[in-house]
Amino acid sequence: MGKILVVNYSQTGQLNEIIDQFLSPFDPASIERLLIFPDKPFVFPWTSDEFFDKMPECVLEEPIALKPYQFGSDRYDLIVIGYQPWFLSPSLPVTTLLQDPQFQARMSGTPVVTLIAGRNMWLNSQESVKKYIKDAGGKLVGNIPFMDRTSNLVSAVTILHWMLTGRKDKKWGVLPFPGVSKEDIQSGALFGGIIKNAWVKGDYTGLQNDVLATGLIAIPTDILFIEQRAKKLFRIWAGLIKKKGTTPAKRKRLVGFFKYYLLVALFMVAPMLLLVYNLLIAPFTGNTIKKKKEYFCGVEIK
Repeated sequence: MGKILVVNYSQTGQLNEIIDQFLSPFDPASIERLLIFPDKPFVFPWTSDEFFDKMPECVLEEPIALKPYQFGSDRYDLIVIGYQPWFLSPSLPVTTLLQDPQFQARMSGTPVVTLIAGRNMWLNSQESVKKYIKDAGGKLVGNIPFMDRTSNLVSAVTILHWMLTGRKDKKWGVLPFPGVSKEDIQSGALFGGIIKNAWVKGDYTGLQNDVLATGLIAIPTDILFIEQRAKKLFRIWAGLIKKKGTTPAKRKRLVGFFKYYLLVALFMVAPMLLLVYNLLIAPFTGNTIKKKKEYFCGVEIK
């Protein structure tokens, strides 16, 4: 039996829990588990300033220094990459890993499965990951996103509560628990079984269709609408901050402007735009929306 490389970064431990469930159907002897860490650890809980200050480099996908890591083999039968989306982009540690020539060499000619853990927006980040895999000569055969299923605004409040306090409890004792639900975390074992069956057979044909047949992966139309527009705006802000934030004080001021822009856009502008979109546009563009969802749920890249 061959070897599977499973690599990820997890700041809160939630992604590690998902991967533990995902790997439960496998023989541990077949797994090489690699956790990556930034050389300078990110604080947790975040402060507001530190969290938003990571946006420019994250959106522009600039690598950071990681603690040294080693691979146990030059070749693998399957690579599983776990990551979180940060500001509609892969997290900084995973972006760095994907740009590492040693890791790229191991992806070349190798089937790859991605596991995503996030709030609710993963489409843009996965497009970036798809490109890194393709450019390295890898073959993306499966993608499994684990998302918070509560509404966009509620999940924004609960995730900020978790990120800024370090407490994964109910804000005000009323709102849902933040992050991926326990049920969805446990569903990792189901997906692990699906991937294992394909790996044992050495045939990944139609694997993503098997993943989608569980009915556990869906893209809300509201999220599709937001993601199609937000990444462009994030890139504009990232470029502006990098260009004009030439001193710590200037950068801090610009990052502060972005933070308040994002909060206003999220809690005030987006709901109004979504109302108009759902009333006047979505009902007449159903086929286009369906095709876009099918594309993003798949593993091909444009």
